[in-house]
Amino acid sequence: MKSLLFSIIILGELLFNQLTGVDLFVKETLAQDAIKIQKRLDQFYSNKKLGSFVENGNTFFRLFAPSAERVELVTFKTPDSKSPNIYSMTKDTDGVWEAEIKGENYGLFYGFKVFSAKDISLGRDVPIAVDPYAKAVATYTTYENPRLAIVYKDVYDWHGDSWIRRDWSDLVIYEMHVRDMTMDPTSRSSKPGSYEGLIESGIKGGLEYIKKLGVNTVELLPTMEYGYLELPYKDSLDSKYNDWNPYERNHWGYMTSNFFAPASYYSTSWKKLKRNVWMGTDARQVNEFKDMVKAFHRNGIGVIMDVVYNHLSEYEVGNLKQIDKYYYFRLNNKGEFISKSFCGNDLRTEAPMLRRLIIESVLYWMKEFHVDGFRFDLGKLIDWETLEEIIREARKINPDVVFVCEPWGGGYDPTGFSLRGWGAWNDRFRNGVKGENPFNHLGWIFNKWYDDNNIKSIENYVNGTLLNYKSGLFVKYWHSVNYLESHDDYTLGDFIRLAVGRARANEVIRNVDSLVKLTPRELKLHKLAALFLFTSRGITMISEGQEFARSKVIPWNETVPDKFKGTIDHNSYNKDNETNYINYSHAEINKELVDYYKGLILLRKTYPAFRRANKDSVKFVEHKQEKKAFGYLLHFGEDVFFVAFNPNPRKTIEFNLPSGEWQVLVDEQKAGVVPLKTAEKIVSLKPTSGIVCKLK
Repeated sequence: MKSLLFSIIILGELLFNQLTGVDLFVKETLAQDAIKIQKRLDQFYSNKKLGSFVENGNTFFRLFAPSAERVELVTFKTPDSKSPNIYSMTKDTDGVWEAEIKGENYGLFYGFKVFSAKDISLGRDVPIAVDPYAKAVATYTTYENPRLAIVYKDVYDWHGDSWIRRDWSDLVIYEMHVRDMTMDPTSRSSKPGSYEGLIESGIKGGLEYIKKLGVNTVELLPTMEYGYLELPYKDSLDSKYNDWNPYERNHWGYMTSNFFAPASYYSTSWKKLKRNVWMGTDARQVNEFKDMVKAFHRNGIGVIMDVVYNHLSEYEVGNLKQIDKYYYFRLNNKGEFISKSFCGNDLRTEAPMLRRLIIESVLYWMKEFHVDGFRFDLGKLIDWETLEEIIREARKINPDVVFVCEPWGGGYDPTGFSLRGWGAWNDRFRNGVKGENPFNHLGWIFNKWYDDNNIKSIENYVNGTLLNYKSGLFVKYWHSVNYLESHDDYTLGDFIRLAVGRARANEVIRNVDSLVKLTPRELKLHKLAALFLFTSRGITMISEGQEFARSKVIPWNETVPDKFKGTIDHNSYNKDNETNYINYSHAEINKELVDYYKGLILLRKTYPAFRRANKDSVKFVEHKQEKKAFGYLLHFGEDVFFVAFNPNPRKTIEFNLPSGEWQVLVDEQKAGVVPLKTAEKIVSLKPTSGIVCKLK
């Protein structure tokens, strides 16, 4: 709340500037004082319900826009209507604008026109801005992605569904893209690329496949409404020249526009994205998203959302930029956008009302969509106070809600998140185990040390990459998200193919099936990496297709003018094609690796020792000759295991087993919980292999 005196001063300044034709905020920008403006604006705060809602038979609309001089509500019966209704909105002393329309206007399309004093003095029009609190959104498919909000009536029967609540250390996450999981014909989906297609029963792909794999949680790449299109290729607009994206698309979804609305891109109301059409007008994406969550829950699988609260689409028109640039965005003293996200416009999450919006968005997805957790994109760009309040408020609703993040954005700081109770992606684990790039920075599975890693680093990764130990990052082991592949960069399969020289970075590949088929050496490397991942403490994450060494090859006959077509892709964010689609025939080609992953997932789920044992339950045994090989005894309850690894690609090594009768559960060929054989007293590990033995 702000004081009455401050209100009088601001109103007086606005009146003066209106009379003189000079906008207060423009004037201060010219004086390079944007930060001063933001400090003033931060004194505005309201607890009023925002967005559109129906109460007592009438429809209300509220928007927080403290810098605005005038705001109009614009409503449409249909999105392409040429005759909208326009209503003046009134402003309270806290910066909230409001309008009321008689009747329960469910299904009405609307937006806001937000005018500054300068807009008014110059007599210029402004674009329609979408409601940041909209629960359903229709989007027009141009690179500017203009949108209209929909007055939405929530009618849904959850049939008793609730959250899947798990200890974080028990999570086995499958990172996936809704559309990619069923777009390939091999999925056999009748509703490919959609929320409903993902959960379709009796097909080969989607939920049916995920369920058989055995993971217990899915992490959805962004599924909030987002900017689907980018600038026309080889065209210059608004001082931007698109020479990097011939597809003119944003397929992954990291350009969120509306923090309360599911993406219409995955609804069943359309099949192929076309330009200059309205998407999401029937709002069916809302209930279809709920259908998806409910189906996953029914099968014991939790749902985590990948969310982007650090920036908006750079090219989009009609969002928070048009509502109040100075309030919602981080600016330098010249009033220019700061871009640590490299997306042109970083959100000012420390602004009190934006902090409120983010927190309410998180709680809304928990309460209204039964979402079990969140992965925050570029989490370091969100201020600590907001992050602390998010997890505090969310745990009041669901104490087991999952919060993990990508701890980048002005530095890499997983420790800062761990100290606040958050999980974070463990890049040190990833780089230490496989390497940072496949050309000249290989890791442990290739019998090399990446950067300053050594055997003590690898041993600490087993225990959860704990602080106060070599390469340590985390206060608690269950804060470490252990992974070897994500949507970004090369897949693990392609990383290994490039590292061993079977493929080259610029090689044109026409027979993808032949490339996908693993050589014996590649299969060994995959198994060793997977064994290390699934027997290490922390949250375990794999990416879609990792279990069959998925390859991301840009189709050689792609019609888009992509100079890299035919080559292995390491940044497929813009491709709605076979580069990203999950080809289930490739899972058949590498069935041995898929079965190995299934066995390791079952092993981890069956024996809590691999999920919950603390560092004091582990006794490491380093090999005297091979400095990168090691083993360890693991005690948990009545279970005792011996786990050992040999990354040497040419030499067989031996470990002595402690006394007792031991059974082999995992070797270089198979993995699972059914004993493969009785172990010898001296365990022999072939080159690039590992073993898990259990005391009988």
